[in-house]
Amino acid sequence: MKKVITYGTYDLLHFGHIRLLERAKELGDYLIVGVTSDDFDKRRGKINVKQSLIERIQAVKNTGLADEIIVEEYEGQKIDDIIKYGVDVFTVGSDWVGKFDYLADYCEVHYLPRTEGISSTDIRSERNKIRFGLVGTYQNAKKVARECNFVNGIEVVGICANDVEKLDDSLDNVYHMTDNYDELLEMVDAIYITSHPTLHYEQIKKALKQKKHVLCESPITLKRTQYEELLEIANRNNCVLMESLKTAYSTAYERLLLLIKCGVIGEVVSIDSTCTSLKELSQFSVNDIEKNWNSICSWGPMAMLPIFQILGVDYKSKHISSVMFDKKRKFDLFTKVDFLYDNAVASIKVGKGVKSEGELVISGTKGYVYVPAPWWKTEYFEIRFENQTQNQRYFYQLDGEGYRYELIEFVRNIESGRKFYNINNDVSKEICGVIEDFYSQKDFINITLKK
Repeated sequence: MKKVITYGTYDLLHFGHIRLLERAKELGDYLIVGVTSDDFDKRRGKINVKQSLIERIQAVKNTGLADEIIVEEYEGQKIDDIIKYGVDVFTVGSDWVGKFDYLADYCEVHYLPRTEGISSTDIRSERNKIRFGLVGTYQNAKKVARECNFVNGIEVVGICANDVEKLDDSLDNVYHMTDNYDELLEMVDAIYITSHPTLHYEQIKKALKQKKHVLCESPITLKRTQYEELLEIANRNNCVLMESLKTAYSTAYERLLLLIKCGVIGEVVSIDSTCTSLKELSQFSVNDIEKNWNSICSWGPMAMLPIFQILGVDYKSKHISSVMFDKKRKFDLFTKVDFLYDNAVASIKVGKGVKSEGELVISGTKGYVYVPAPWWKTEYFEIRFENQTQNQRYFYQLDGEGYRYELIEFVRNIESGRKFYNINNDVSKEICGVIEDFYSQKDFINITLKK
């Protein structure tokens, strides 16, 4: 029996895929099809796959051409598979000519012509393209606009910047620029809001009432009741309202949560989460306080994310301590929040005027997870045990700053209407609630810095 093996993502299976499989089948008696896993696709830079691994496997199975289907999960697996399955022929599309010549030491290698004019990338790009608008500062808009270039199905058509005087030709010639929010809303299907937190509630409310989908930097609002109101409007108008915390959509963070929930470190009894960025005190001014984000809004949501996603939001009590730069305007240089649960404790440390090691430590009854600084951008974390020979290290690629991963999930939710978010509503609501308590000084101790 002559065995043939081929590999692919097979996203949005189309006629071109089927023709390749038919040609591959003709090269032998038994066809093995390797379908790439989501993780492997991400590591290869193929981050905008629309269908899940199970959906893609089922699509290949439905063709009736594969005698056996396997999953490709790691670099170098092709050699392992050829040896393991006794493969005689390896084949792949002609756009990979020369890439797999090294496999000739193990079996025959054939490059098959692809069907012209058909590709999953083109299908993804043209299917229901979403007109996207960006709201906030010019610098943030530039950053997000660049990341949108990596996401199929989305087109940035306009930017509403509150600092339009900083515009330059790099964006001005590409997108419609305005400082009028209403004008932007008329042009788009969805918006990304990165404006000051005090503006979020009104901007989101106006967008949702016009049935525009919203992705908003956390915190979504500064009050629990405001978040609940916005969520009700979003549900009523069948709109996506999604919180932007990039880390929640990164592969490393997702895998970290899964390992913890599987009990690899036992019962979690403590979480310490630190996020800081340093700005010299001499650089702070009244203008900074009124226009910039304070510490609790800048870093609080990120620091609270793993605590609420692992331990939940039903803590017994909390205690907020802040070093204030300006007490009247609630501008904190540093804030520490301690949470007490029935069987665990947790704390966050956040600051814009105080620097600390930005690490995440999750302690359990069997071991602990250590994520080095800056943990919110991690590509690497360790699970450590008393017996150090059992320690495990995990590496995952993070492209850009992570914006593209949440943008992809945002698009998927809009297209599918499923409203399945990596950050659930209870977590988003409690983030808003803790920040509300900071502003109302509930469970709060205030320390004023000596100037």
